[in-house]
Amino acid sequence: MRAMLIEYMGKGFLDNIIAMFREDRTLYRFVADMLGDEQMRVRLGATALVEELVVEHREELNDAVPGLIALLKHENPTVRGDVLSVLGTISAPAAKAAIEACLADVHPGVREAAQEALDALGRAG
Repeated sequence: MRAMLIEYMGKGFLDNIIAMFREDRTLYRFVADMLGDEQMRVRLGATALVEELVVEHREELNDAVPGLIALLKHENPTVRGDVLSVLGTISAPAAKAAIEACLADVHPGVREAAQEALDALGRAG
C-alpha cells in the first residue's frame, strides 16, 4: 500500500488519494513515508493531502505524528522543513518537544519552520 500511495502521488492522483484516506483510517500512518520521499511532487502532494484532511480528520492525522517526528532527523533540511510545516498544520501537542528541539537545527530554514510550527501549535491550543 505504501508503494502504491507514493506512486499515485508521484503521478498526481491527489484527489484519488484524498478519497482513499477519507475511507480508510489505516492509511494515515503512510503520511510520513510520503513526506520522506525523494520526489518533490510526492512531498508537495502529501502536504496538500494533510491540508485537505486536517479539518475533518485531525484525529486520524495524529496517527501520522510518530512517523513525522522520526523524520525530523532526516538528512535533507527540505524534508525536515516540510515535516515541521505539516506538524504545524496538524497542531498535535504530542509533537511539541520534537518541534522545540528543531529550534537548534543547523539549517536556518528548519529553525524558521520550527518556530512557525510552534506558533501554529500555540494558536490551536
